[in-house]
Amino acid sequence: MAKLSEPFRLKGLELKNRIVMAPMCQYSVEEQDGTPNDWHFVHYVSRAVGGTGLIIMEMTNVEPDGRITSRCLGLWDDAQIPAYARIVRECQRYGARVGVQIAHAGRKATDAEQPVSSSPIPVEPTGWKTPRELTTAEVRGQVGLFREAARRAVEAGFDTIELHGAHGYLIHQFHSPSLNRRTDEYGQDKLRFGCEVIAAVREVMPADMPLILRFSATEYIEGGYELDYGLEIARRYKEAGADILHVSSGGEAPPNGKRQPGNYPGYQVPMARAVREAAGIPVIAVGMLDEPELAQSVVQSGDADLAGIGRALLRNPYWAVDALLKTEGLRTEQPAYKRGYPLK
Repeated sequence: MAKLSEPFRLKGLELKNRIVMAPMCQYSVEEQDGTPNDWHFVHYVSRAVGGTGLIIMEMTNVEPDGRITSRCLGLWDDAQIPAYARIVRECQRYGARVGVQIAHAGRKATDAEQPVSSSPIPVEPTGWKTPRELTTAEVRGQVGLFREAARRAVEAGFDTIELHGAHGYLIHQFHSPSLNRRTDEYGQDKLRFGCEVIAAVREVMPADMPLILRFSATEYIEGGYELDYGLEIARRYKEAGADILHVSSGGEAPPNGKRQPGNYPGYQVPMARAVREAAGIPVIAVGMLDEPELAQSVVQSGDADLAGIGRALLRNPYWAVDALLKTEGLRTEQPAYKRGYPLK
């Protein structure tokens, strides 16, 4: 089985190792225009210098009111493209490949005057705005917004695109039986919206660029779906055109107390393996894989093809080189830093 250090290839995407920086919001946009700034440049490029194979930029939204907060990134205007291109080029210079997570927060858009969703259900009865249910025509319009954001991502030079269908954001709000109570075609087939977004995004992506889809394999709210439905989601989205599945869980709303997410290293790995076996395509496992030996074992055992690292990469931009040194005795590729690492 593969080691963390081994390359990964799918279509035209070639990664130097199996380490993925999972997307994590920075809430650092200064002008509220959704455009990345020097914070984002330093943040992502330092992880490229630090040896990460694939960097997936944080949740980047298809319209201003689709953001979690007004300090989140967006890709709704061609004028935003150059700032992303600058980051991508510099990360690639150090051997990393770069993706972007395209999304819409839906009912979780906290700064939107009127959030929108599949159905008018707030995240919680108090403290959250009640979203307006999108009309059927507006749902189709949202598909177009995802398509245009993907077109801009391609123009910016990203190596891959990830669609955010997890953690209770808009795609999740449609495919969740608990959150989608519509009676139109997007309620009769709750996976239709996600499938249409995938198809629309594929239209503007190069044929050899793989598409990643992140989704929650199970929910934790009362009446939330279980893994069997999560596997159906995986199969449908693969058929629609997803090439890699990024397997997470929950996030749709606060847990109900009876069903709680795990709080231990690797708690989502069994879900990743189940999805990999059911869908038959590569998967990214994620969730407290901070210890290098654990990340290595996830890949070597065949539980997943890639190891997604989140908070550990916030703490340490050089997690990847430290992990490869610890597990395989490999030194950094960067000449300026080699003397900081022991010889083999």
